[in-house]
Amino acid sequence: MMDRMRSMFNGMVKSERYSRFTLQPTEDGERHAEVKLSDDATDDATDIEAGGSPSFRPAPLQRSHRTLSYVALVTVLVFVFGFLIGYASHRQSQVEPVNCGTTIAMTTPMKATPSPAPPAPQAPPAPPAPQAQDVQLDWKDITQLLTKKLTSQAFEKTLTEFALPSRSAGSQDDMKQADRIFNEFTKLEMEPWTDVHYVQLQTPDSKAPNHVVFGSVDFKPTGYLAYSATGKVQGKLVYGNYGRPEDLEVVKKKNVELKGSVLLLRAGKISFAEQVANAEKERVAAVLIYPDTQDYSFRTDTVLYGHVHLGSGDPYTPGFPSFEHTQFAPTLSSGLPKILAQTITANNAAALLQKIGGPAPDASSGFKGKLDVPYDLGGIENITVEVNNMLVNREIHNVFGVIKGFTDPDRYVVLGAQRDAWGEGYAKATVGTSILMELARAVHKMVEEDGFRPRRSIVFASWSAGEYGSVGATEWLEAYMSSIDKNVFTYISLDGVVMGRGSFMASASPLLYSLLERTMKEVKNPVDSGMMYNMIGKDKWESKVMRPMMMDDPAYPFLAFAGIPSVSFHFISSNSESYTYYGTNLDNIDHLNYQTNHHTSEMTAAAAQFAGQMALRLVHDHLLSLDVSRYKSLLTTTVTGVFQRIRQLSQSGQLKNVSPTWLSSARGSFQRAADSITNDIENTDLSDNEACRILNNRIMRIEHTLLSPYVSPVETPFRHLLLGRDRRHGGAPHPAGLGHLEPAGMCQRHGGKHLGPGQPNLKQRCERGSRAMVCVCV
Repeated sequence: MMDRMRSMFNGMVKSERYSRFTLQPTEDGERHAEVKLSDDATDDATDIEAGGSPSFRPAPLQRSHRTLSYVALVTVLVFVFGFLIGYASHRQSQVEPVNCGTTIAMTTPMKATPSPAPPAPQAPPAPPAPQAQDVQLDWKDITQLLTKKLTSQAFEKTLTEFALPSRSAGSQDDMKQADRIFNEFTKLEMEPWTDVHYVQLQTPDSKAPNHVVFGSVDFKPTGYLAYSATGKVQGKLVYGNYGRPEDLEVVKKKNVELKGSVLLLRAGKISFAEQVANAEKERVAAVLIYPDTQDYSFRTDTVLYGHVHLGSGDPYTPGFPSFEHTQFAPTLSSGLPKILAQTITANNAAALLQKIGGPAPDASSGFKGKLDVPYDLGGIENITVEVNNMLVNREIHNVFGVIKGFTDPDRYVVLGAQRDAWGEGYAKATVGTSILMELARAVHKMVEEDGFRPRRSIVFASWSAGEYGSVGATEWLEAYMSSIDKNVFTYISLDGVVMGRGSFMASASPLLYSLLERTMKEVKNPVDSGMMYNMIGKDKWESKVMRPMMMDDPAYPFLAFAGIPSVSFHFISSNSESYTYYGTNLDNIDHLNYQTNHHTSEMTAAAAQFAGQMALRLVHDHLLSLDVSRYKSLLTTTVTGVFQRIRQLSQSGQLKNVSPTWLSSARGSFQRAADSITNDIENTDLSDNEACRILNNRIMRIEHTLLSPYVSPVETPFRHLLLGRDRRHGGAPHPAGLGHLEPAGMCQRHGGKHLGPGQPNLKQRCERGSRAMVCVCV
């Protein structure tokens, strides 16, 4: 047995010989060791002497190292082999199936259960999102991608998600909507942030409702006008049509006294704030405003809501942001009225007109509405009006998200939408907010999945307190003006973009006219198979589409206060330029569906594509799509009008020693500067990013340079020389700052003298040291 094992071992180490030791006895009884070498051939002959022991034949010394090496090698191999077998056996007994579809077990303490159910089969893991490729997309690719993502089906879902029964500024519903938008921006990795302001808003006092008494007619209206003066007044009731200056002239020509009266006006044509400002100029004591059935087709018991601040922002911190714990000098906006203002229903107005009396207006004056009552001018009977609105401090949140540009990330186009409304505000707020969110999702996917690389950044903004006069947006402008006017190159308003179906109108800075025209040629008409440009008509599109930007336009503060090229646009019904349900509780999906012939989602998708293409064009092209040449024609037209006015007044003797030569010089300077930019564009390599940035910076500053540096933004916030509006003149435009040459009195700004009484709309030369100039009221 031993020999067999020895033979096996010898075979393993591949030894050819081994040693055998034999103890041999000598004759004297001693034993000695005999060493004999043996090989495998003789291995079977094991000699065992009688009475002896097995013989051992040690190997020669020169072979011992080799044998030890073999032994060590075998030992290592056996150890490694055994380790691998043991490890495999241990691994199989310990490893359990892992559920890759959940991570709850990693963070939740495990609980013992008697007999856990087998895990449900898991769906295979989703494939990783495709990585955006750095491909160069041309403009056609970009517009096709945007159109595919902005579908009517997507908007049907989004419109439902963002519809709310109520959403007043600063309310819990408004805050929840803000949080939801913030979370959506977070999911889109848009690095969202919130701009918080503490503003003063005006609301009715439930304990002391507003009150109107006219003889036996006594009612307490539920609608109201924010920022009205409060108190109780009494005066003669007078009917003044829409309250425009020409309407009030008709009343005065009929020898009806306006001073101290209570003026009854029908809503429309101009804003509530302009109506009240015009009445205040005539020293009226109070204004009542109602919706006449000639202008509003809804029920005669519908109440109206609005505001009468002739401006924007918080009127109690004009020119300053309404941050928490920030103290400013006690200053009120010059646009706050000092007279009472209140809305009433058409039924209330009919009861008043039935008993108003007084002379009748001329048939050609346009004073007669469609109520079944005489539309006399009144001035006979007294009426009492009491307004008890109260100021409340509200916290409002503006929410922002940004998709950063790849070349000039510090240059922004801003898309903004109002989030609040008096009631449901479906057309006023839901549509705009839905477009804002869908555009953010679409552009995010284009960047992440389709390889779109915008050169400049896009900021998505959700404003609060828009119903009180763009309060949220204006407070943001006031807070960060020093950086906004250097970085924001365009603002696109998404408010009220869908009001009907069949026509289109817009208001914008002249710098954006060419972009509007180009976009109308590229966006499909939502009514038929053609383009929007064909829907408008190719001839004289500006006269058909463009409208002056009014003071109550949400884009107006950006243009006239901040000097940022801005645009607002609206899909409207044919033969209509307004949406009569604004400012009522009837602004809901049913009435908007009626106006769009039940194509609300299609019209919303078209509006989103229009706004989206304008924004993408502005961030895609090397050169900003702002046409400098458009301002030259406007400036020429404006200056020509001023020349004619000065000539008329000089010939009549109302104006002396005033020369408009400086206006001509200023116009020439502007035109030379515009021509210089145009020439530099033609001679610049637009593939040079740095050269393009320098040109774009010059283009961005054009609008801002048209803000008058000679007036305070606190007293005159809308100081745009060409597009500004004078709050002291009822919001009337003052093109080039020259539309109003003040009536008689002293020039408070420069110390010069005006002309004498009885010469309205004129101001004499203002003495400024030894230099004479026309003193411009802006």
